[in-house]
Amino acid sequence: MELKFTVSGRIAKPVAEVFEAVVDPEQLSRYFTTGGARGRLETGATVHWDFHDFPGAFPVEVVEVEKDRRIVLRWEAEAGTAAEGTFTTVTMTFEPTGDGRTLVTIAEQGWRDTDAGLKASYGNCQGWMQMLCALKAHAEYGINLREGMFK
Repeated sequence: MELKFTVSGRIAKPVAEVFEAVVDPEQLSRYFTTGGARGRLETGATVHWDFHDFPGAFPVEVVEVEKDRRIVLRWEAEAGTAAEGTFTTVTMTFEPTGDGRTLVTIAEQGWRDTDAGLKASYGNCQGWMQMLCALKAHAEYGINLREGMFK
């Protein structure tokens, strides 16, 4: 079985505003990377994401950025859980819904079909869904849902 998932949610803001909230490290640090994000998401860059609840900065390879449409990332998976080397691929898409909102979809794949790979994929699925909820709260209401969520 191929281990992969897709989560999505609608944010009541235009695509350009939602997209910028993800690619801009200052904004991302306000609701998701609570330990700080270093580096703007741009094709070919390696940025670093830090989380207070999971100490240590994670390097994130930015494979592709198509403004206001798509972001593709690669990052290291938990040792021994990824199918190719130790990396998984994350693809985010941003679609206007026609009513001023944005549909954000996040898919991740690349884990080995093992118990450890399955557990890691479930953990990341939880994390990305929580990121979407935090993005919605931040973009629509200026609230940081992640602060204190896990510790």
